[in-house]
Amino acid sequence: MHLFYTPTIEPHHKEFMLTEEESKHAIRVLRLTADDEIYLIDGVGGWYRAQILDPHPKRTTLSIRAVEQQYGKSPYELHVAVAPTKNMERLEWFLEKATEIGIQEITPIISAHSERKEVKTERLHKVAIAAMKQSLKAYLPKINPAISLQHFLEQQKTEAYTVRTIAHCAEGEKQYLADICSPGGKYLILIGPEGDFSDAEIAQARALGYQPVSLGNSRLRTETAALASCLEIAVLNR
Repeated sequence: MHLFYTPTIEPHHKEFMLTEEESKHAIRVLRLTADDEIYLIDGVGGWYRAQILDPHPKRTTLSIRAVEQQYGKSPYELHVAVAPTKNMERLEWFLEKATEIGIQEITPIISAHSERKEVKTERLHKVAIAAMKQSLKAYLPKINPAISLQHFLEQQKTEAYTVRTIAHCAEGEKQYLADICSPGGKYLILIGPEGDFSDAEIAQARALGYQPVSLGNSRLRTETAALASCLEIAVLNR
């Protein structure tokens, strides 16, 4: 199956032209030709079956044969706000796996103990697109610009989440995600840096209704903790 990401396609289109980059990949690399069937995804739930009309290496024209909306729509919404890792490859690894498993929104948050203060989302966007195509999904996760934890908490005050949680290593009573989350919900999970959230940050989040959660007895790296959260929510909604 040949799958292309085409964010500008619309459900009413009867024909569509691939970009020069995608045309070159289809004709020069994949060596597709007239009448070959390919599939398109728009990143917002649209899944399109198309047939090549004109196999041009710069402007391949397609005939749209079938459209399915809300293809593979998730029964839940998950927003993970995670402190970016010092090594960006680790954050990219998390994003790739989370996209494959299922996640709707990711926000890099800068906290007091963060090892990295800046994040370029262009590369993360490309990683998410590749993972979306690899896992045959039609929804592309929203990747927000990096923001300070304090501003993020303020920004999210008015959002209607079923459950807001914070995963940290400090002492205190915690619950497992599966014990406080119900299937079909809208969840927000905060994941801190390697040095964890500060006591003041934990207190601030708790004052805003974020429930402390445990991800098990092991001490996890930031990207592992974030992925474990995604897995637990996915299993809960299976």
